[in-house]
Amino acid sequence: MRRLLVVEDDARLRDELCVLLARNGYEATALSSFDDAAGQILAAAPDLVLLDLNLPGVDGTYVCREVRRSSSVPIIVVTSRDNDMDELLTLSFGADDFIPKPYNDQVLLAHVATVLKRSYGEGAASAEISHAGVTLDTARCSVSAGGKTVELTKNELRILALLMRNAGAVVSRQRIQEELWASDEFVDDNTLTVNVSHLRSTLAKIGVEDFVRTKRGMGYLVE
Repeated sequence: MRRLLVVEDDARLRDELCVLLARNGYEATALSSFDDAAGQILAAAPDLVLLDLNLPGVDGTYVCREVRRSSSVPIIVVTSRDNDMDELLTLSFGADDFIPKPYNDQVLLAHVATVLKRSYGEGAASAEISHAGVTLDTARCSVSAGGKTVELTKNELRILALLMRNAGAVVSRQRIQEELWASDEFVDDNTLTVNVSHLRSTLAKIGVEDFVRTKRGMGYLVE
């Protein structure tokens, strides 16, 4: 299991990101103080760092440069500072990727998987999830089966990715709603039902029927 370190001063965003990473098969920890952030990163020796630029008392570009002087650990900058100069500066200081906030959860996960694969080879997580002849490409927001491919909406992608990563287990409606709430979109019970119905219709376009099953009173299941 890859160990990821989150360096983010916004407690809510930090906690949400750690939960997202943990749900998707990573061991996620975070810095709670930012005194000597570079030293703490080096001491933790993670497999990848998710680094914000706006840190209290220190600029993330400085942290990136200091870490890179002593370590080749992959660094993905995740920041609200999305101008070209910040991106150019952090990449020139050794960052491996740059993701502006607000970000799509599945896009961020795809970037993490790509950087890990590039850095460590085949042992890294993949942006593709396959089960029972169905392949979900989280980077391209599409699903394929039997030689046919169809694009998904962001909510269809989130639901299907969660179900396929937990194939064989019932995923509660509450957990799926929490996954959709991460997009800041209000999701009630009826909205979830509609989204699942749309997902089934989308899958039917490529000949995939009865892939997402309802467990009455419990949630949904991909077997």
